[in-house]
Amino acid sequence: MSARFLILCSLILTLFSCAEPQVKLLSPSIIPAPQSLQVNAGHFTINEETTLSNNDDFTASYNFLNNFLEHATGRTWKTKYSETNSIILEYDDSISSKEGYSIESNEHNITIKASTDAGAFYAVQSLLQLMPVDIAHRTEIHIPAVTIKDEPSFKYRGMHLDVSRHMYDVDFIKKYIDAMAMLKMNNFHWHLTDDQGWRIEIKKYPRLQEVAAFRDSTLVGHYNDTPHQYDGKRYGGFYTQEEVREVIAFAKARHINVIPEIEIPGHAQAAIAAYPELGCTGENVQVAMKWGVFEDIYCPSEETFTFLENVLDEVMELFPSKYIHIGGDEVPKTQWKSSPIAQQVIKENGLTDEYELQSYFIQRMEKYLNSKGRQIIGWDEILEGGLAPNATVMSWRGTKGAVEAAKAGHDVIMTPTSHAYFDYYQSENDDEPLAIGGFLPLEKVYHFNPIPVELNDEEAIHVLGVQGNVWTEYMTTSEQVEYMAFPRMLAMSEVAWSADENKNYDSFINRVEFFHKRLDEMDINYANHLYEIEGTLNEGQAYELSTKTIGKEIRFTTDGSDPDSSSTVYDSPIPFTADMTLKAQVFEDDDSLGRLFTQEFLYHKGVGATISINKEPHKSYPGSGANGLINGIKGSDSRYGDSEWLGFWGEDIEIEINFKEPVEINEIELRFYNAPGQWIYSPERYEMVLKTDFDETVIDRMDVKNNSNSIFEVNHKLFTPKAFTPKYKKMTIKIPNYGIIPDGHQGAGNKAWTFIDEIIIK
Repeated sequence: MSARFLILCSLILTLFSCAEPQVKLLSPSIIPAPQSLQVNAGHFTINEETTLSNNDDFTASYNFLNNFLEHATGRTWKTKYSETNSIILEYDDSISSKEGYSIESNEHNITIKASTDAGAFYAVQSLLQLMPVDIAHRTEIHIPAVTIKDEPSFKYRGMHLDVSRHMYDVDFIKKYIDAMAMLKMNNFHWHLTDDQGWRIEIKKYPRLQEVAAFRDSTLVGHYNDTPHQYDGKRYGGFYTQEEVREVIAFAKARHINVIPEIEIPGHAQAAIAAYPELGCTGENVQVAMKWGVFEDIYCPSEETFTFLENVLDEVMELFPSKYIHIGGDEVPKTQWKSSPIAQQVIKENGLTDEYELQSYFIQRMEKYLNSKGRQIIGWDEILEGGLAPNATVMSWRGTKGAVEAAKAGHDVIMTPTSHAYFDYYQSENDDEPLAIGGFLPLEKVYHFNPIPVELNDEEAIHVLGVQGNVWTEYMTTSEQVEYMAFPRMLAMSEVAWSADENKNYDSFINRVEFFHKRLDEMDINYANHLYEIEGTLNEGQAYELSTKTIGKEIRFTTDGSDPDSSSTVYDSPIPFTADMTLKAQVFEDDDSLGRLFTQEFLYHKGVGATISINKEPHKSYPGSGANGLINGIKGSDSRYGDSEWLGFWGEDIEIEINFKEPVEINEIELRFYNAPGQWIYSPERYEMVLKTDFDETVIDRMDVKNNSNSIFEVNHKLFTPKAFTPKYKKMTIKIPNYGIIPDGHQGAGNKAWTFIDEIIIK
């Protein structure tokens, strides 16, 4: 559904409104965008005589619609079939998609057709979005005449919520699920156990509630801050089995499947704190008070397997989901290497190493769950050592795991950090709430293509869908969860539901602008970055400004003063030929909207030079490409995923800069990001070579020490002989990767990331 189409819809509705001035109709602004939407002449009026007509197969859909209308209007709705003035739910077996539907609204009726209750339910969600937001106690509600034919692109459309790091009450869980239902999402991934807390009642093991559910204190500030500080407050809780049943029933009425996650064999410190015999050391440990990965994992003993089978028995009794998520991620092998029990299991089962032991652990639990008619989902680490036969892989470390699994005939769910981790920052503003790191703006979520390019059509069938993940280390309240999840959940819903030909970011942004009213009505604390300004440096060394919303203008200054209604209106790129401070703001008429945009420019000797890198940045962190390293713009001090930082995963890089004319160089500054908690390490050494027409200067830095928390800046002042000032035509920088992350650190056993920013040449 293109932007032009939506504009045409608005024009058509305006014409009809002119014909009937007493009726004000809304242009359809449905999220996610339907596969086909046609605006017709006229409208349907819902009034006090309007009836509801229900097919017996559509009980959940009818109940949802009836309850919504009764709550919104404060009156009881009649249920009977009528040839006029009725909202009709009708069975239609010609609709082949189990989640597909059609809506036909005209001056007589609104007719919803589907072949399943799920399809009818999604039709109801679209119908409700055709209504004005403020329908409470209206005597008449006007619905534009439309023809909609719709079905999802992917059958798995999920949202995740971590309740171990921070826990939220049942009312909020329901609110979260209600928002998912509105957006036609159908799987709620409930992350119930982790090192920092066990959140589900297991009656056979009461110490999980008494001990594992509570931690003595919680980390204050960011994990990368040193030294670590704690609040000294006991924190925790758990959901009773009755509360779990309540949530599942609530979700079922909205056609949402609830998938529980019980982490194995890692992320088990809370459970081991309650039952030390489950660990490999037998020593008492505490429920974790800070974030990260811990070495206390389940020992592969018969006692452990009995415990896990008993836990899963109670979980399966509660959750009807076909899928049980067993985690499988971030499993340090240190304790297994020194454990007699683990080594005996390796020997007895003919395993090669601890990675195959992890596979053995996962496969054993899979066999047990399969025997109960269930299937496992695991994070992509379950590929290590051999994939369990019937497992579905949730690919989070990029798309490599998904490609490997799909080519082997396994189903996959796409949830890479680059596009699906909603705990990442969504704006470069300094006043954003504390987050784990990274940078994932709304537009990047929207442009996610769930099908990896490496897969052919037959292999791509194994991509079941997508999921947005909300990890809550830094989300102490439900309001913070909402701020991080919305509006990115809206974008993910369109990724999951809408066909590629109907996706248009400009159209989406303008629908989101209207959708804010719905989120306000739902009392959702969404982030609003719609009126922010984006800036890019073009090839002509001029700065371009843009904003996504329609009907607004940008005003700017270059002298450091704040723009107002009398400032210059932006209409062409702004030349960058000297240091400057650019400030800009979006205006509608004379009123400013959104936040002030500020960009500092440093005009150094590298600006305008030619640059190349021997390796491409990782596709998840491309920054502004190689030219972004010498464009005069520094990256954020807290967002390593912004448009300036370039990320390389486990690769040695070599950067070559060729100057247009030979230049004198007195000083060179390098900027690296350092965040071991996110697997990012500044280099331990690097080499720079400066070349003139006659010779070269080598600067070889060994044993670089970085004591900073995030930004590592290295400054080189060159010695210049008094008798002769060299002019350099070329500079080469060789930067070896840190290597494999050692045991005892976050991401142990994985390749480290290198992130580099502006190379400042003075």
